[in-house]
Amino acid sequence: MDCPPSQAPSRRSFIASVSATAAAALLPMPRDTAAQARISEFTIRAAPARARLVPKPHGLTDVWAYNGTIPGPEIRVKQGHRIRVNVHNDLNEASTVHWHGMRVPNAMDGVPHLTQLPIEGGGQFIYEFDAIDAGTFWYHPHQRSYEQVGRGLYGPLIVEEAEPIRVDRELTWVLDDWRLTESGAIDESFGNLHDMSHNGRVGNTVTINGQILETVTVRSGERIRLRLINAANARIFGLHFSQLEPIVIALDGQPVSPHVPTDSIVVIGPAMRVDLILDMSHRPEARLSISDKFYQGLEYRLVDLIYADTPLRNRAPQWPMALPPNPLAEPDLGAAEHHRIEFEGGMMGTKMGMMHSGKVWFINGVAAQGHVMEPMLTLRGSRTYVIAMTNSTAWHHPIHLHGHSFRVLSRNNRPTKHREWQDTVLMAPREHVEIALVADNPGDWMFHCHILEHQASGMMGVIRVDGDGAQA
Repeated sequence: MDCPPSQAPSRRSFIASVSATAAAALLPMPRDTAAQARISEFTIRAAPARARLVPKPHGLTDVWAYNGTIPGPEIRVKQGHRIRVNVHNDLNEASTVHWHGMRVPNAMDGVPHLTQLPIEGGGQFIYEFDAIDAGTFWYHPHQRSYEQVGRGLYGPLIVEEAEPIRVDRELTWVLDDWRLTESGAIDESFGNLHDMSHNGRVGNTVTINGQILETVTVRSGERIRLRLINAANARIFGLHFSQLEPIVIALDGQPVSPHVPTDSIVVIGPAMRVDLILDMSHRPEARLSISDKFYQGLEYRLVDLIYADTPLRNRAPQWPMALPPNPLAEPDLGAAEHHRIEFEGGMMGTKMGMMHSGKVWFINGVAAQGHVMEPMLTLRGSRTYVIAMTNSTAWHHPIHLHGHSFRVLSRNNRPTKHREWQDTVLMAPREHVEIALVADNPGDWMFHCHILEHQASGMMGVIRVDGDGAQA
C-alpha cells in the first residue's frame, strides 16, 4: 500500500530529472587534501541474512539486514563532514534509504517516487549530504517500510559534536521488538487489518542491538552517555532505570536543557531518539534493573546493570552536561503563519465506515494512497509557521516531518517546559500539540505517523516548502 505501481510512471521522468540535478549539485568541487578528508564514505547492502535474535536452543532467524547485521553498521562522522553512502539492494524487491532526522537535500531523502525512484533489486544508489547537525539519528527504508523495517533493515547514524561533552563511555542502544513464532521465526502477518487499524505491529520479543541482553557491566562512579534509538514499527518504550536518575540531554538529536524526565521514566516513541547521561552511583557488585513500564499490566525487565567489583571513582564527576546547539533557525513566533492539522480514523475512530475501502487513517480528512499526493500545506521559504495538531483518535501517534526539526511549543494548551526541538513528536489520544518551524529546506516532504502500519494505511501527507528558502 505504500507505493502503488500505477503512480510511478507519471513521476518517473520528473524524479529522474530532479535526482540528476541534485546529484550534480552535490558533486564535490576540486579541493585540497585536508578538505577531501571531510568526506566520509560508506557502503551498505540490503539483503536477506540470518541473525541470533533469541538465545539457544532456538536457531537463527531469517531476517533482512544491512551488511548482514542487526542493526546495520553504525555510520559515525564528525559534524560538518559530508556523508557519501553507496547503497546496494540485494533484495528481491525495490527499496530506498531514508536518513531519519537528518536535514538533507530533498533528492537525498529516500522516499520512493516522491524524492527518488526506488532502488530496484540488484540496483544501487549513492546518497550524499552534509552532516549539518550533531546528534543521534538513524537510517531505514521507506519502501514498504512496515515490512522492510520489521524484518530488520535499519541502523544508527551518529554525528559527533566538534567538541563533545566529557563522559567515561558512550553506548548506543537500538531498541526494537519482533513478532516471532514459537520456533523463533518472524511471524509473516505483515500488513494485516488489525495491526493497521489498531496499535500497529507490536512484537513479543524486545532486543537491544539485535540481541536479548541479560546484563551490561558498569563501574561505580562511571559516567555514561547512552544514545537510545527506537527502531520498532509501533512499540512505545517507557524506560525506568531503578534508583538511577537519567538526565536527558538531547531529543531526536537536538540538544535540550539537561533535565530528569517526568517520573524518571524515559518515554521514546517509534523513530524517536533520546540521549541520556547516566551516573553510576551505586556500590561495587550492585545490580539494578532497567524496565519498560509504558504499557500498564505489560511491564517487563529489559536488562540488568551489573556493577564491577572495582570502582572507577568514589563519586560522580562534576563535568558539564549541556550540549552545544545545532545551527537551527529560530522560529519568529510574532510573524508566524498558523495552520491546523487533525488526525482521525482507526478502530474506535470517527471514520470507521471508510475502512472497507482500505482507508483507515486520515489527515485533515484525507487518507494517503502511497507516497505521492498533492501537498496538504505549501509553505513559503524561510518563513515561520505554527502548526496546531489534534489527535482525534483513540491511539498514540509519533508524528514525523522529513527535512526539518521543529520546536514543540505546547501540549493541551500548556507551554512545554523545555521548548524542545524534535523531528518526531509523540501525541497521546485526544491530545493537542503546537509546533513551530522555519521552512528553510525546499522540496516536497513526507509528514506522517511513524507507527509504520498507520502510515501505510493512510496517515501520511506531503508538506511543500517553496524553493526560495535555503537549507541551513
